[in-house]
Amino acid sequence: MQKLLLVTGGSRGIGAAVCRLAAKEGYAIALNYLRDQTAAERVARECRAEGVACEIFQGDMAREKDIERVFAMLDQKLGRLTHLVNNAGITGKSSPVEKATPETIRAVIDLNVTGAILVARAAAQRMARRNGGDGGAIVNISSAAASLGSPGEYVWYAASKGAVDSLTIGLAKELAVEGVRVNAVSPGMVNTEIHASGGDPGRVERITPMIPMRRIGEAEEIAATILYLLSENASYVTGANLRVSGGR
Repeated sequence: MQKLLLVTGGSRGIGAAVCRLAAKEGYAIALNYLRDQTAAERVARECRAEGVACEIFQGDMAREKDIERVFAMLDQKLGRLTHLVNNAGITGKSSPVEKATPETIRAVIDLNVTGAILVARAAAQRMARRNGGDGGAIVNISSAAASLGSPGEYVWYAASKGAVDSLTIGLAKELAVEGVRVNAVSPGMVNTEIHASGGDPGRVERITPMIPMRRIGEAEEIAATILYLLSENASYVTGANLRVSGGR
């Protein structure tokens, strides 16, 4: 059976690292991106160099119509989905809650929570055995922020990832009998563009001394954990949330 993996937000950071590693392990790749087509095409070329199929699909995973279009195109071009990494997410601009705009909060919830649920829904419609699927695995990307709270920085983001944790637990129980395993990975501080895009480029230097391992993680380290959960090596693992945070 061909393993077909959809990675939302796959053009950079953790998502791109997942695409590259999954391609090396023989997965066909459906790479979703929002804006940076050049970056998406670069990652796709790297995946194809591993001898696997890889298609890119533009779409905003906060928009229901975009989600439906991406999945329909995936069905047409690559076939039946077997694996999902539900990765697309944003933090919004760093600030205390009292200074955050309703627009920032709403945008984070729309993508990180509502979008993640709708993406998981579309995947389940294709992967569940009752729908003619072959089963498979879903990995939701949460964050250590869900339990740390991110006070003074991204409380709304932390709250959105708490919702992802609950989604993982419930969906794992719901889909277990359908042959679909659902797990989460909760990264800590990782070397990606997300900190600068949140308006706090100095965050890494500020937080690093608080990490027991005294360093931040690399996207490839998170990707390796995600690929484990996607694989048959994790065949009896569902409803789990693996924290990859250097001890923080």
